[in-house]
Amino acid sequence: MNGLLHSEIMKRVIDILGSSIGLLFFSPIILFIIVTLRLTLGKPVLFQQHRVGLHGNIFTLYKFRTMSDEKDISGNWLPDEIRVSRFGRILRRVRLDELPQLLAIFFGNLSIVGPRPLLPSSLNLLSEKGRKRLLMKPGLTGWSQVNGNTLLSLREKEILDLWYVENWNLLLDLKIMLLTFIMVFFGERRNDKLIAEASDYAECTDRCSRQH
Repeated sequence: MNGLLHSEIMKRVIDILGSSIGLLFFSPIILFIIVTLRLTLGKPVLFQQHRVGLHGNIFTLYKFRTMSDEKDISGNWLPDEIRVSRFGRILRRVRLDELPQLLAIFFGNLSIVGPRPLLPSSLNLLSEKGRKRLLMKPGLTGWSQVNGNTLLSLREKEILDLWYVENWNLLLDLKIMLLTFIMVFFGERRNDKLIAEASDYAECTDRCSRQH
C-alpha cells in the first residue's frame, strides 16, 4: 500500500514538473499558434468541451481551435472535414492542438498519462467493469492512444484503458510517453497483438471474479 501511495505521489510530481517544463518550453510555439489562429479563424482560439475526470467528476478540457464556424444555407454545421483549416490539420497531425491541456495537467484535472478523457455522454456506454477507469485521472496520452487511438472501436479502447488501470506503474507511464513521441512522428497504428492480449486479460479477470 505504501509503495502504491509513493508511486501515486511520484506520478503527481511528474505531472507538475512535466506540465511546467512543457508550458515553458512550448511558450513561443503557443504564442505563434494563438496569433496564427486569431488571424486565420478569428475568435475564439480555444475549443472547450466537458469531459469526465477522476471519480466521474466533470471538468472543462481545452484545445486549440482547428475548425471554422461555416454553416450551410439551412444553418447547419458543414462536415468537420470541410471546416478543418489547413493550419488546423497541421496542429492535429502533430498533436499541438492539445498543448492547452498542459494547464489541466498542472492544475490536476488531467495526468500526462492515463485513460482517455471521456465525454459525459459516454458514461452510459461503459460496462460496470468499465467504470473502473474512473479510478484514475484521464491522461493527455495513454495505452489506448498509443496502440491505435482513432483506429480502435469503443470496446477496444475500453479494454486497453482497463488493462492500463489494472496494470499501472511508473515504468509503464514512461513507456507510453516514449510511444507517444513515436506516434506523433510516424502516425497511428493498431497494435493487434496487444489488443488481443488486453482482451484475453479482461476475459480472464471476468472469469476469476465470477468464480469467487
